[in-house]
Amino acid sequence: MVLRMLCCILVVLLFASYQSNATYYIDSSSGKDSNSGHSPKSAWASIEKVNQTVFKPGDRILFKAGCSWYGQLELKGSGSSVAPIQINKYGEGEKPAIHGNGEKLQTLLLHNVEYWEVRNLEITNTGDMPMAKRRGIFVSAKDFGDCHHIVLDSLEIHHVNGSLIKKDGGGSAIFWQNSGDSILTRFKDLQILNCYLHHCERNGINASGYTNRKKWHPSLKVVIRKNLLEQIPGDGIVPIGTDSALVEYNVMRDCPDSFTSTEAAAGIWPWSADNTVIQFNEVSGHKATWDGQGFDSDWNCQNTIIQYNYSHDNYGGFLLVCNSGENTNTNQNIGNKNTIVRYNVSINDGLRTYKTHNGKWFSPSMHISGPVENTQIYNNVFIISKKPVIEGDRTIVAMDNWGGPWPENTFFANNIFFVEEKADFDFKGDKNTTFKSNCFFGKIEYLPNDPAAIFEDPQFINASARGAGFDILKNFMLTKSSPLISKGILIENNGGKDLFGNELGEQITIGASETSTSY
Repeated sequence: MVLRMLCCILVVLLFASYQSNATYYIDSSSGKDSNSGHSPKSAWASIEKVNQTVFKPGDRILFKAGCSWYGQLELKGSGSSVAPIQINKYGEGEKPAIHGNGEKLQTLLLHNVEYWEVRNLEITNTGDMPMAKRRGIFVSAKDFGDCHHIVLDSLEIHHVNGSLIKKDGGGSAIFWQNSGDSILTRFKDLQILNCYLHHCERNGINASGYTNRKKWHPSLKVVIRKNLLEQIPGDGIVPIGTDSALVEYNVMRDCPDSFTSTEAAAGIWPWSADNTVIQFNEVSGHKATWDGQGFDSDWNCQNTIIQYNYSHDNYGGFLLVCNSGENTNTNQNIGNKNTIVRYNVSINDGLRTYKTHNGKWFSPSMHISGPVENTQIYNNVFIISKKPVIEGDRTIVAMDNWGGPWPENTFFANNIFFVEEKADFDFKGDKNTTFKSNCFFGKIEYLPNDPAAIFEDPQFINASARGAGFDILKNFMLTKSSPLISKGILIENNGGKDLFGNELGEQITIGASETSTSY
C-alpha cells in the first residue's frame, strides 16, 4: 500500500513538473518582447515572440482586446487531455485581430500539434491579388498519428481572398488537412463552434484527408456547430474523409453570385465521408452557377442523414445526392449508399435565372445522379414557388446518370409537394424508384406512380409565409382539419421525432410535423 501511494505521488509530481499552467499576455500597444509576459503590465508585444515559444500543457496565451497584429501566428507545443493549451482574449473591447496581409497562405497555423483551444480572435488574410489555397486558419497534421482535441471557437474570420477556382485549390476561411504515408494520421475531436465567417473566397469550412477507400483512415469526432457564414460564394461546410461528423445549427446565407459558368458548389455536404449527420441548419441564397443546392450527399459517402433543416431561395435547389460512376469498380469509390433525407423544409428553391454551362435550364428542387443506392426521402415539405423566368426549370426531382450508372432503389414517402404554379418530375433510366403516401398539390406533370397519393390541399397554417429563421417553419405545420393527418406510412428507424420535436408514434402524418398544437 505504501509503495502504491509513493508511486501515485511520483506520477503526480512528474505530471506537475511537465504541466506549465503559465499565462502569457500579449499587448501590441504597450507590451515589450523583453518582458516576462506573465502579467498585463509585463506583456509581450509581438506574435513573433509567441511563435518562438514552445508552449506546454495548461498554458494560456491571452491577446489584449482591441489590439491588432500583422503577420502569421504559428503555434508550437502540445497540450494534454487534462490540460489543453488555450488562446483567448483579455480585457474589454473588440476581439484582438491578426491580419495576415496575404504574406503566407494562412494567418493562423496549427501544424502537428494537439490539445489546443483557440477562442475570440479576429483573423483576416487579404493579399494584393487572389491566391489559390489562401486561408484564414489552416489546421494540419502529417505523419503524426492521431491528432487530438483541436477547438476553434467564437472566431471571426473574414476577407480571405483565395481563388474562386476549385481545381486550383480555391481558398477557405478554415481548412483542415490530415495526411501521411509513413504514419496514418487523422483528427480526433476537431470542433469548429460559434464562428462568424464572412467575405471569404472561395469556401467557408472544408478539408482534405484520406478519401480513397484503398487507404481509408477517417477523422473522428468532428463537430461543426453554430457557425454563421455570409458572403461566401462557394462551398459552405464540407467534412471530407470523416466518420460520424456532426454538422448542426449552422446558418449559411447571402452568397454572392461571383462564379464563372463551370464552377460547382453547394451549401452543406459531406464528401467521401461516412455516417455524417447534418441537422438544424439553414442554407439560403446560394447562387453557384452549377449545383447551387442548399444540401448534398456526395461522392463515396455512406449513411448520410440530412434532417430537420431549412433550405430556401437557393439557385440550384434544395438537395443533391450524387456519385460518379467512373471509378466505382476500383475500390477507391464504393458509391453513395443509404442517404436519408427527412423532416426538412424547402421553400422557393431552384431559382436559377440563366442556363447552365451545358446550355440547359437546370435547377430542380432535387437532383439525384449516378450510382446512388438506397436513398430514402421522407416526411419533407417542398414549396415549389413561381419561377422568376418563364423558361426556368420547374422540375421537382431530376434523375440522371453521372458517369454511366443510374440511381437505384430511391424511396419517397410522406412528403408534401406543394406547387404554386406548375412543376414536373423527370425520370428516365432510374431503377426501382418508389413513391408511397405522398401529397401532390398543384399543377404537376409526369406524376410518379403512388397508389396512396393524396391530391388535396394539405392545409398549412400559412402556406404563403416566407422569410429567414426557423420560426417561419411553424407556418408549415398542418391545421387540425388537414387531410394528411395520420395518412402516412410508418418507416423504421425514423429518428423518433418530427421537425418540431414531437414524438413519433405508430400513426404518421404526411409532412414534417405530426401536430399543429406544439412548436
